[in-house]
Amino acid sequence: MVKTLLWILLFLPLGSFAQFIITGKVLNATDKTPVANASVFLNNSATGTKTDDKGLFTMTGVRQGQYDLVVSCVGFETLHKNIAVNADLDLDDMLLPPKLMMLEEVKIKPKYDWAKSYEIFKRHFFGTSGFATQCKIITKSMPDILDLDYNERTRVLTAKSIDYFEIENKALGYKITYSLQEMTCDDRNGSYYYAGTSSFEELKGSNSQKRRWAKHRKEAYEGSSMQFLRSVISNTITAAGFKALRLIRKTDTTHHIRIGSNDFSTLVDKPLNVDDFAKLTDVKGVYALTFSDCLYIMYEKKKASRANALTTEWAAKGWDDAQLTTLIFNKPYALFDNNGIFLDPTATIYEGNWGHRLMGELLPVDYVE
Repeated sequence: MVKTLLWILLFLPLGSFAQFIITGKVLNATDKTPVANASVFLNNSATGTKTDDKGLFTMTGVRQGQYDLVVSCVGFETLHKNIAVNADLDLDDMLLPPKLMMLEEVKIKPKYDWAKSYEIFKRHFFGTSGFATQCKIITKSMPDILDLDYNERTRVLTAKSIDYFEIENKALGYKITYSLQEMTCDDRNGSYYYAGTSSFEELKGSNSQKRRWAKHRKEAYEGSSMQFLRSVISNTITAAGFKALRLIRKTDTTHHIRIGSNDFSTLVDKPLNVDDFAKLTDVKGVYALTFSDCLYIMYEKKKASRANALTTEWAAKGWDDAQLTTLIFNKPYALFDNNGIFLDPTATIYEGNWGHRLMGELLPVDYVE
């Protein structure tokens, strides 16, 4: 937990961060016996392992950062533990509670309604990019796992899963095991929110497939929030292809922002420096974004996938081809770690480019080029 913020900016190049080892032991919370074959992984990462017959586990090659360590095993409740990795860690014994089997109320819906909602769910979950078209859910029993509700009147979709399901992303070369805790999508204003627990596993493939996956992963990384936050830490946003501007909103609105001066917003034509919106905290490896207005983030090394509503003034500057993101702050500070991941996703809202990067372009938090 961050107690105070230090108003000192001392950014160091990212370079190649050291890698660390995490060890621990998983026990049955009831009788303290070892739990074998439990999955232990860092949430939303490609780092994970299994416990041995003595309940012991070792994870190697862990990047510095803040993580949600997850322990999951059939017959037990899933355990989450927040950890900060700045050195090798030998964790205290992790006690896994046996799962109590309880009957839950079952919502019975016509198969047609579920199938229709499922198609809407997949569109919102994967997105509509070229990479998204190469994603599919490979778990067969989805009607038993995924609880869906789509209100045709309000055009709001809600979803959650009662268990993990598997996703295959043939564009990026990952199999993702995912548990959806909450998802809400509002088709009227284009807003959405989803949260879940996931682990990444490399797909097996030929050398040519692996080269193609590496190329696609780099494409997904370029212009992403992960790349931007990592370039903030190393103070290289310009070299990385980003430009950050001040977007002043005069009124609170859900309308699409028209760039330039208008009734809703004013875009200030002066690029910001990193120290205008980023600070160190008193927790090693944790940084903070803070800004009185919205951050208007442009990625100029890749063309936008959709038309931008730019005035002639801004188009003349050559910005009509940039990928654009409006970063809105819900809280005074948006904390993030060395991996370039926001520690509290609810601290910010994305409009534009980052808001359209869904599961089809999702990379593990420990991804490196």
